[in-house]
Amino acid sequence: MLNELLGPDIEILVADKKFDEVAAFFAGHHPAEDAELMAAMDAAEIKELLVRMTPDVAAPILCELPDAVQVSVAELLSREELTHLLEKMPPDERADLAKGLSEEQLDEVLPFLAQKEREDLKKLVAWPEGTAGSVMTTDYISFPETMTVRQAIESIRHAGAKKGTISTIYTFDANRRLSGYLTLEDLILAKPFLTLGEAKNDLVAEITANADREEAVYNMSKYGLVMLPVVNENGMLIGNITHDDIIDIIEEERTEDMERFMAISGEHEDTSYLQTSVWTQFRRRVPWLVVLAGCGVLSGMVLQSFEAVIAQLMLLTFYMPMLTDAGGNTGSQAATVIMRALTLKEIKPQDVIRVLWKELRVAVLLGVVLGVLAFVRVELLSASTGIPAGMALSRIALTIGFALFVQVLTATIIGALLPLIASLFKIDPALVASPALTTVVDITGLLIYFGLARVLLGV
Repeated sequence: MLNELLGPDIEILVADKKFDEVAAFFAGHHPAEDAELMAAMDAAEIKELLVRMTPDVAAPILCELPDAVQVSVAELLSREELTHLLEKMPPDERADLAKGLSEEQLDEVLPFLAQKEREDLKKLVAWPEGTAGSVMTTDYISFPETMTVRQAIESIRHAGAKKGTISTIYTFDANRRLSGYLTLEDLILAKPFLTLGEAKNDLVAEITANADREEAVYNMSKYGLVMLPVVNENGMLIGNITHDDIIDIIEEERTEDMERFMAISGEHEDTSYLQTSVWTQFRRRVPWLVVLAGCGVLSGMVLQSFEAVIAQLMLLTFYMPMLTDAGGNTGSQAATVIMRALTLKEIKPQDVIRVLWKELRVAVLLGVVLGVLAFVRVELLSASTGIPAGMALSRIALTIGFALFVQVLTATIIGALLPLIASLFKIDPALVASPALTTVVDITGLLIYFGLARVLLGV
């Protein structure tokens, strides 16, 4: 709503180069609202606004902008301007921006960061994309178990203001291994003379830095956590994943799955549709379309091989769309259900027999319903269609209905099987669940349809 009401006015002021007025306006609003209003601007205009704000105001706004926009703006900033903004950004946001900068610009800025920020940045950018380490932050509070509650509270009073969150306090043992945690409420209510080792709670979950980030989403969802500690191979605390990071991961994973399900290849870029170039859109869409077009040749070859069947009974061609649509829809349903179960860890690839047995029973029920509907449809709508002498319409209807029944069975099994196979070989199930599924189901459907017609109708 804010964007709709103020957007046109902001655009007019920016077009008139009244950046000081716009910058002063932005300073009084939430960074997310400011970033939403800036979304329609180009990088040069955003840069002009940010440099007119204090780093304390500008840095949170920069963090709310899409990653690609952040990088474009950063490339226009001077070394001094970029350094001031990086210093005010949370460690994980700072690392994300640094990964998008050129090596030259990063090397130019790094020496001017404080030593702690510089060391944190080097550690965070070293973790590969997609791992828990790539989304963690080093902004957390941890104390030794031997520290008393009173000492911990006093320490938080001095250091807490510099931390992004103080809602959870971690404890570590004599070997500096993560040993437990306390919430701020636990700390306030505990007796002052108790040690943190006596007052701490046992850990519900933790994750290693090289684990997949989806594992972090699963753990935080399963246990209802707002923060998840990240440890190294020795069990030492090296980072922390917060709930806002998890929301970002879920959004990115959902977008990637949606794009792959729709045969859009390549890595998802965190930028808006209008700011994505035509060439980028073309490059991401064309590979699968070319592959599927090639596979379409196979469908044509199947039809050509049944040319004699089609010539003798043209009625069969009228119900081809019904057959392919039913197969595609039931296969996609099965694939979607299995993908969700795999994501939520309700099933594993090793459960293939149990999954197929269950899907087979579901497919039989669906096939009976759709097969009967196909039979009735042929009987009611095709009575006036030319039928070869000596061949009853009911027999043709029964063949089409039975072919649809078999198609639903095979499509459901294929739809359930493909994500399981993909998961077993560490391939994203979304990549095969739609593009590959549709092609395979179409080809098998045509083989089933005309094959049964040839056998049962003798054409």
